[in-house]
Amino acid sequence: MNLVTRSFYARDTVKVAQDLLGKSLVRNIDGDIISGIIAETEAYRYRDDAASHSFRGMTERNKAMFGEVGRAYVYFTYGMHYCVNAVARSPDYLAGAVLIRSLFPQHGINFMSKRRKTLDISNLANGPAKLTQALKITKNEYGQDLTKKSNLYVVEGIKVKRSEITSGSRIGIKKATDKLWNFKISKNIIEDN
Repeated sequence: MNLVTRSFYARDTVKVAQDLLGKSLVRNIDGDIISGIIAETEAYRYRDDAASHSFRGMTERNKAMFGEVGRAYVYFTYGMHYCVNAVARSPDYLAGAVLIRSLFPQHGINFMSKRRKTLDISNLANGPAKLTQALKITKNEYGQDLTKKSNLYVVEGIKVKRSEITSGSRIGIKKATDKLWNFKISKNIIEDN
């Protein structure tokens, strides 16, 4: 499993969001590997994106978006859920991140099932809050270097063609709805690889 390098994340956030599809998000908990193929992402940029946490500038919460690319930006939302992002942006932008919205489970399915209290594999990590719950991702992973083998990282996965990616409006936002920066692949692509 080859790690995704930092230079991968040092490109336009929208491109990185597309190219993360098919990669594998890996969680190492006391030597146990839990992972899944990234199946859905959303790009969030900076001043040109009113839906982005970084739109109004740096805060204590979003400072990771302004920091080194290839690190995890984890935030708490609705007073109950965590979401995990990969910091990604080209040198043209001061901030940017890709929300990892869903995974197709690969390893550690029993662990995920216990965490999610379901045996339905398709319901283990098919949303950003479900994903973090299944992989036990919390604020402890904030700023984690995703380019190094540690407790959270990203590795190469399956090859995804541009024609296999669908795009649409980002989920649950009210601003910048014209930006079709939600990207996903279907389960068929995973099964075919």
